[in-house]
Amino acid sequence: MLLQIELNSLRETRAMEYVRRFAFGGAVTVLASLIAQKWGPVVGGMFLAFPGIFPPGLSLVESHKIEREKAEGKEGMQSARGEAAVEAAGASAGTLGLVAFAVVVWKGLPGHSLPVTLAEALGAWAVVSWCAWWVRERM
Repeated sequence: MLLQIELNSLRETRAMEYVRRFAFGGAVTVLASLIAQKWGPVVGGMFLAFPGIFPPGLSLVESHKIEREKAEGKEGMQSARGEAAVEAAGASAGTLGLVAFAVVVWKGLPGHSLPVTLAEALGAWAVVSWCAWWVRERM
């Protein structure tokens, strides 16, 4: 499977679906802030790392696939779950890349300038994310 961007899916998304996604992400951020006030920024930061728009985004992918399949006269539940699983795998690969990004910034900032460190971190994110996707495709 080749990585690709499908802009057609943007036309399928209704305004209320965007509102739900952003509301969920905002609620996660508020919860992380409350946790940080109570138990400190380290604990709050771990909760802020929760992928705030991932769960509603995944259900959005699934529901749109079901709608497309129904329009073609098919059931579509299995293929919708399969499409959601591919989205989740991509998010997992990106998450591993974000871990690499965070480690490079954490270790690099004390001794390097911010622009150099961010460039290195971006490179680490891209390489680790791509490698994770490549390994997943070969399994």
